[in-house]
Amino acid sequence: MDPNTFPTKGNLMLAKNSLALSRQGYELMDKKRNILIRELMDLIEQATDIQKEIDVTFTSAYQALQKANIQMGIHEVEALSLSVPVENSISIKRRSVMGTEIPKVEYEESKLQPSYPFYGTKMSLDEACEKFQKVKELTIRLAQVETSAYRLAYNIKKTQKRANALQNITIPKYETLTKSIQSALEEKEREEFTRLKVIKRMKSR
Repeated sequence: MDPNTFPTKGNLMLAKNSLALSRQGYELMDKKRNILIRELMDLIEQATDIQKEIDVTFTSAYQALQKANIQMGIHEVEALSLSVPVENSISIKRRSVMGTEIPKVEYEESKLQPSYPFYGTKMSLDEACEKFQKVKELTIRLAQVETSAYRLAYNIKKTQKRANALQNITIPKYETLTKSIQSALEEKEREEFTRLKVIKRMKSR
């Protein structure tokens, strides 16, 4: 038998303390879950807006690229594309939201400088470069937002599980234990009181 189930004042105090800690833990988990959900909803809204912007920018970028291909020739545009430098300024840091680490992407936002000569090229190529640069920046932002959203969703699920366990298992367990020990102690006190009354009556005779 678990010694904490014995009806003693010490065990009653332990049960009451465990119940108070469980309730406090549930309140903290509930607050954490609500904060994470608010943060997640904000990220979902951001992701939706960025995705819409990417779709529009991609469409206009491909239209400009098609125009450049027609005006300059696909092979010429492909050859010029090899002069575009590789993006290597991206770095990933982290920030914490209620103990959940989410990524923060940093990169150097430099002014677009064409890497090809203006002679022999068309404005449609410049427009395509500008639009694809914008797509790159939006994609970086979207990657950060979506990764953050996935991590928050995972931690909301974990927090929800813990909150449910406290609310449905741990708290009822200690409530029942506290009541049973309290009842047993009260019963013992009544028995002791009755016994003392009987002894007192017998002595007075």
